[in-house]
Amino acid sequence: MDSELSTRIMKAVDANFDRQIAFLSALVACPSLRGREQSAQDLMAEAMGGLGLAIDRWEMDADRLRALPGFSPVETPYAEAVNIAGVHRPQRRKGRSLILNGHVDVVPAGPLDKWTSPPFSARVEDGWMYGRGAADMKGGVSAMIYALEALRSAGGSPAAEVCVQSVIEEECTGNGALACVARGYRADAVLIPEPRGEAVTSAQLGVMWLRITVRGRPAHVREAEIGANAIEAVFPLLQALHRLEDAWNAPERRHPAFAALPHPVNFNVGRIKGGDWPSSVPAWCTFEVRVAVYPGQPLAEAQAEIEACLREAGAGLGGLDIAYHGFMAEGYELTGADDALGALERAHRAVNDAPLASVPTTACTDARFYGLYGGMPSLVYGPKGAAIHGFDERLDLESLRRVTQSMALFIAEWCGLEAA
Repeated sequence: MDSELSTRIMKAVDANFDRQIAFLSALVACPSLRGREQSAQDLMAEAMGGLGLAIDRWEMDADRLRALPGFSPVETPYAEAVNIAGVHRPQRRKGRSLILNGHVDVVPAGPLDKWTSPPFSARVEDGWMYGRGAADMKGGVSAMIYALEALRSAGGSPAAEVCVQSVIEEECTGNGALACVARGYRADAVLIPEPRGEAVTSAQLGVMWLRITVRGRPAHVREAEIGANAIEAVFPLLQALHRLEDAWNAPERRHPAFAALPHPVNFNVGRIKGGDWPSSVPAWCTFEVRVAVYPGQPLAEAQAEIEACLREAGAGLGGLDIAYHGFMAEGYELTGADDALGALERAHRAVNDAPLASVPTTACTDARFYGLYGGMPSLVYGPKGAAIHGFDERLDLESLRRVTQSMALFIAEWCGLEAA
């Protein structure tokens, strides 16, 4: 791409950046927790329509998805669980097709008094935008829209099909992205602007969610010795899980892509509840764990190891139930993407005057669906964020500007341009 066109595209991003910030602020203001994504999706459909994209809006169908590879078991009803896709079709295809994918669902905000400002009211201070979802990943979603807007402002339009996907349920199953693959969307490459600090993801871990219920024996506390305290029985199980976690993190067990990381696999106890009455020995306790797995580590084998660990540690308990819900996600290592990586490297270098870093992540993204099940090279590359899933989540706005410029240049090279 000639330098004059590159400069024109980057200047178009600059010229539109105030509008992009306003759009992002409105998107952050949508409290798009699971089951409440509709307002955010309405905003995305409006933005896609403003770009002249053909809008495809559909409600997800768990029964249809359940038989597909990559499906994660879901407990929340899918009524009004809506995905949005906007499709650009060129006048005459010359370049390579592209999917731009992002999610609008966010995790809960937690205790509101721990936030400096309300989590669903975007606040800009010292070059950062604060708010739940600002970094993960509504900032990247805004970059998808305004990278295309920059091309249009610069007088160009992609010379290949581009599908912009706004999906839900990335934070708990990934079934929103799976529904896009099931709907038949395919492309020569996929770009997902998750908050990766302007690096591309070389590999990502998989994730499983499991729920363990311990059965005790109730009794009045005056005769606690004849009861079996289900809450206290959980602690040996947690210790056993952490011993297994340590074993998976041993150097000889690590996947090569994660060899340099001292502790890539985490078993996180994210929720626990139990008992019915303070003066009764608790008869039950349930806790939920998020377990990471390596690329290529079969989920069935990981499940068997975890279940054997729990049953051995809980051999003397009155009962132990193990169930899976939410994420049942395989790990993914980026392969077969040299052409797309080369184009992204050139775009990133043009903006940053620096090489593009490639690093693994211990998180999980929707890239697995496109890479593992769709056969599409899937690049994860997005802006810098901080306190993701925490209090005062925030997005570096200058990083967002640079990523939007890099995305626009990448689209221009990968897809080619024709007159708008």
